[in-house]
Order: sequence, then C-alpha cells, then structure tokens
Amino acid sequence: MKTFEMKTVIHFGDNALDRLKVIPYKRVLIITDPFVVQSHMIDLITAPLDSAGIQYDIFQDVVPDAPVGKIAEGVKKFLQFQPEAIVAVGGGSAIDSSKAIREFALKINNYGNVGLIAIPTTSGTGSEVTSFAVVNDTDAKVKYPLVSDRLTADEAILDAELVKSVPPAITADTGMDVFTHALESYVSTDHNEFSSALAEKSIEICGVFLLRAYLDGSDMHARQKMHVASCLAGLSFNTAGLGITHSMAHQLGAVFHIPHGRANAMLLPHIVEFNANINKHSRSQKEYLPAVKRYANIAHILGLSNYNKVMSVRSLVNWIQFMQKEMNIPLTIQEIGTITPDAYFAAVDKMAEAALADACTANNPRVPTKEDIVKIYTKLWSF
Repeated sequence: MKTFEMKTVIHFGDNALDRLKVIPYKRVLIITDPFVVQSHMIDLITAPLDSAGIQYDIFQDVVPDAPVGKIAEGVKKFLQFQPEAIVAVGGGSAIDSSKAIREFALKINNYGNVGLIAIPTTSGTGSEVTSFAVVNDTDAKVKYPLVSDRLTADEAILDAELVKSVPPAITADTGMDVFTHALESYVSTDHNEFSSALAEKSIEICGVFLLRAYLDGSDMHARQKMHVASCLAGLSFNTAGLGITHSMAHQLGAVFHIPHGRANAMLLPHIVEFNANINKHSRSQKEYLPAVKRYANIAHILGLSNYNKVMSVRSLVNWIQFMQKEMNIPLTIQEIGTITPDAYFAAVDKMAEAALADACTANNPRVPTKEDIVKIYTKLWSF
C-alpha cells in the first residue's frame, strides 16, 4: 500500500500575504535572515500582523546552510518568547532553521502544538511543503538531513511580491533547484502517479518561465509561476524522494560552499547520463533502464522529443546544459575559479563516501558504487 498526503494548506496568488491578518494565533515568532529585515521586506509580514493585533518577536540571525550553533540560538529565543506559532520567512535556510528550532524547542519544553507558517522568499527549495530539513555541522563540514512528518509546515504562503527583487544569479540557481527536485522525484524508485503529476507540471512551468524570470526579474507572471513550480516540486519529492544529484550536491555545498541549486545544476547532466546509462553503444541495446523512458517523457514535455528514446535523453542533457549557459551557471568546478585542483581532488574520496551514505541516494533509479560517484565528481572538474 502507498499513501499520498498533503498536510500543508497553501495560500497563493495575488495578495496571498493577507492570510496573515486572519491566522488563528495571537503570539508569533518570526524567524528570518538579516537581509529580509534590512531590506524592509519584513514590513510585508509585520504590517498584516500589526493590523490584526497579533503580537510578534523577530529572530533574524539565520545564516545560509542552517548551522547547528544558530539553531541553538533560535531555540533559546523560542523558549524565551513562547510563541503560539512560528512564521518562517526566507529561503530554504530560514525555513529549515525554523523547522529545526520548533522541533528541538518542543522536545525541550514539551508543551502543546506550535504552528508553523512558511513564507518562501526564493523559488527553489520547496521547503515550505516538505517534511525535511538540513542542518549543518560547520566544524565537521557535514550536512545532516532531518526527516519527520512533524517538520512539515501547517501553512505555506506563496506571494511573488517576496521574490521580485531576487537577483538573476540566485533566480538561476534556485530555478535549477526546482527543476532538479522535479526531475529527480520523477525518476525516483519511489515515484507514484500523484508525485509524477506534480513533477510533470513543475517541469512544464520551468520550461516556459524559468528563463523569463531570469532575464526579467520584474516579470511578475513568470515569478509567480516559478514560485508555484517550486512548491509543486516540493510536494513531489516529499513523497517520492530524490537521488544522487542531491547526495553529491550536499557534499559540494558542505566542503566547498557551492550554492545548493548551482551544485545541482552542474551535476544534473552527468547524473542523467549515468542513470540512463547512455553511451556510444546505446543504440544497439535491445532494452534500456527504466529511467530512460521517464527521461524521454520529460524531453517530450519540454518539446525536445526525438525519433528514439536515446536521442530524447541526449536532448534533455543538452537542454540542461543550454539553460546553464544561458543563465551563466558554470558547467565545471574549474570554471568557478576559486577551487584549486589539489583541494578538489583531495576531497573527492571523502565526498563520494558521504554521498553514498546520504539519505537521498536510496531512491536513485540506478544503484551507484563509490567508483561511479568518484567518476562523476572527476568529470565535473572539467570537460
């Protein structure tokens, strides 16, 4: 038996932030990052709370990759203020931090339910609807995924007003994160009809609107569409899981601080080739791996279909690399320019072991060996 559940109530479209005027809480802790406060974006959150007479305090010390030390500071703030709900405002780091802070604080204090309202300010992680969070041990350079239904937000508010000022580079990175979430969940060994439908729609939106949002940040229609695509992809991978693109990207982020969406985008063409096992002998194969048909379906959705499945998969790989080039995402580690070959290759063996042990690896459509992972990391250095 399989089960598909959507716990989070989603508010979206024009004036979605008006939901904050009628939330069933009188005392909330806003968890966000310094930029949201300094840019006065926070006013879009506090104004409706003020108009409704809702008490609030703000914890604004969130930093990228949710380090354990900052989580501890947030727990202390939570226990001091004792809110009825948390309002998480920001990208994946703010929302993941909020999930972890609520979870750990409730374990310490063990009082009642505390609501969680997630308001993303980037169109990328899908964290507003998932039961996952990633926390970072900066000393050990290890990212730990937390997985529990208790982490899932009660409500998500998708308002494009919060993403219209996102710069092009971050629009590109987060947009490719959306695409990777959708594609990996679509070929996951744990996919189902519900997750597949959500992934297909997310990919269709990315194909039409991602480049538009990158080229013109004031295109609010494209912004809103990508905001929804991110949420759809989150709903998909929340039930179907992901794959080794994410397992390997987690290590690149932990060791070399490559932004998560960018690491995914750089790895994705290599992972598609690995999962499909496409090579110079592929045309003579009588049977293909199951992922080949599913990748070919995605090529069709993107308008890339060719006269056979092998060419369709190659077209998909080419499309991903085309998007990287159009949005100035490096295709190789060497292109980044800040990582030396000695440092990179010294880390490959340990990164490969960590990627194999990563929770995302279990649902990859082709079971990798450590040698496979090492080979992909090696190819990623340069063409």
